[in-house]
Amino acid sequence: MIRAAFLGTPAAAVPTLAALTSVGVVTHVITRPDRPRGRSGRPVPPPVKVAAHEWGLPVVQPATKAELHRVISDAHVDVAVVVAFGMLLPSETLAIVKRGFVNVHFSLLPRWRGAAPVERAIMEGDEYTGVSLMVLNEGLDTGPVFAAAETPIGDYESAGELTARLASIGAELLASHLGPYVSGALAAAPQLEASACLAPKLTPDEARLDVSGSMDIALRAVRAFQPRPGAWLMIDGERAKVLEAVATDQPSTVGRIEGAGGRPIIGFPDGSVEILTMQPAGKAPMSGTAWLNGRRGRSAVVE
Repeated sequence: MIRAAFLGTPAAAVPTLAALTSVGVVTHVITRPDRPRGRSGRPVPPPVKVAAHEWGLPVVQPATKAELHRVISDAHVDVAVVVAFGMLLPSETLAIVKRGFVNVHFSLLPRWRGAAPVERAIMEGDEYTGVSLMVLNEGLDTGPVFAAAETPIGDYESAGELTARLASIGAELLASHLGPYVSGALAAAPQLEASACLAPKLTPDEARLDVSGSMDIALRAVRAFQPRPGAWLMIDGERAKVLEAVATDQPSTVGRIEGAGGRPIIGFPDGSVEILTMQPAGKAPMSGTAWLNGRRGRSAVVE
């Protein structure tokens, strides 16, 4: 039976942890420390920790690379599986484990190496993405790949929805390929560097919708930045998030939000977009219709 350590933090890592328990003995679940959340500032455990406790798995939460190195050194595992752990692993730690650190990466490597592969794929308008099983090295997602699965990106799929689907695909891929890889029956192949592209972390500034640009780019941004950090506009001097939007044939003046049948429509140079769901500053998410009703149907200038 495979002895494995698991390193992961967010909800997207939980399906792979579950899959790993079906093909090996998980000796350590390693996740990031609890972090303060909300107005109370109380520490909240990461989703992986919550799941591990429910399943009776041992949890370790190293705060530094030195602590992580000691944990891995003492684990004596055959392989370590990583999904969105949130800490870069130094070369001396990568060298400890017999069959290395297997990363479940949410893209078809070498396309979209980095922190935001799902969001970048949507932003770029990719028709397909997928999951790759890669052996970590010192580079940024540059290690050899031993398995991959491809899937189409839905026309209206948000980054959150696509991430959840890729998490499920990745879990199945790991369950069927980890054993052959650890035994040596399945070899990892180097990535093609000529096809590589980077997926850097998203910034709030990128999430601002440009009403002077392309409608299609704006719609992709709404999907890519949902749920975090949320695409946004400046309306009457206040910041408002656009959580859901669709193209519409209803015309509107470029750079303005105008009402049409009780629905807010933003005008772009190449078309119009209807806001389905939005979140004004300091308020809860609401339908575009509710927002427009609150303004008594008045149009607004997008700054």
